[in-house]
Amino acid sequence: MTLKNSLLKTLLGGGCLIAAACSAATPETSATAPAQTVAHAQPEALQAFIDKMAGQHHFDKTRLHTLFQSVELKPGIIKAMTRPAEAMPWFKYRKIFLTEKRIDAGAGFWRDHESALTQIERQTGVPAAIVVAIIGVETFYGQNTGSHRVIDALSTLAFDFPKRSPFFLSELENFLLLCREEAIDPLDPTGSYAGAMGLPQFMPSSYRAYAADFDGDGRRDIWHNPADVIASVANYFVKHHWQPGADIAFQVAAEGQDYQSALGGDLKPDLTLARLKSLKIKAPENLDSKQKVKLLAFEQEQGQDLWLGLDNFYVITRYNHSPLYAMAVYQLSQAITDKKASQS
Repeated sequence: MTLKNSLLKTLLGGGCLIAAACSAATPETSATAPAQTVAHAQPEALQAFIDKMAGQHHFDKTRLHTLFQSVELKPGIIKAMTRPAEAMPWFKYRKIFLTEKRIDAGAGFWRDHESALTQIERQTGVPAAIVVAIIGVETFYGQNTGSHRVIDALSTLAFDFPKRSPFFLSELENFLLLCREEAIDPLDPTGSYAGAMGLPQFMPSSYRAYAADFDGDGRRDIWHNPADVIASVANYFVKHHWQPGADIAFQVAAEGQDYQSALGGDLKPDLTLARLKSLKIKAPENLDSKQKVKLLAFEQEQGQDLWLGLDNFYVITRYNHSPLYAMAVYQLSQAITDKKASQS
């Protein structure tokens, strides 16, 4: 038996192990300094983590030590975390995702998987266009799912990135549990520099909570099965309270500068129609008087665009907590819809 097969068999113990996804939307980066193993660089922190996995989840300590002898800290991952695309102004960010190539590929993906998209939209109320746009923004429809070994990425951020260590320790824990549940060798999966995997770039915790087996083959395959991917993205939106048939966002105009007092804060809709009027913002005529909205400003090369984000816009931000990301998904979904209609 090879070391790799032995690791898989003994780590999984009768169960199995996996990864999940977050986002390959930003470029991959390579390390600029020699990598060290986690076991060599962070022995005390690693021991505490192994003790937790053994105590809470009944993993074998010796076998975990053996596994982490092969896990490397990657300095390039830390650098990538400090320059996310969401730090760009909107007019630059938009140009990354609203391209003819991505729009055309989205229409093609929709045509290729129309049966599953139609069925899942009918079952969940999540528009096919939104699901396709998510996959398009995350991985260009599966063309860029990431090349970092997931266990290296998660371990680097868990043990060598104090700012986000608690989050990534939790994701590393979920990754090992996921691998045990899904019978995946933890050294195999590759993904983004943040440890995200598959076409929808689920993080391990998201995979365990939301990934779906659409075709009933007993696997929630977000790597190679587009129907499972589509169902998983839709399920994520359902669980975050997507409102079928409801609007997502409206572009608006304002008189004067009073509106600026309503910008900022969290992304949850918080403004009433009456408040919009007091800020001299002209609301859409079809906006329900009881509907709360979020006022958002998107920087252009000259000035800014004002938008009202509704509840479904907020749901998109639960996938990635960035208004730039959500607006890119929304506008890409519209562009793909128009492209597909023009080709019919």
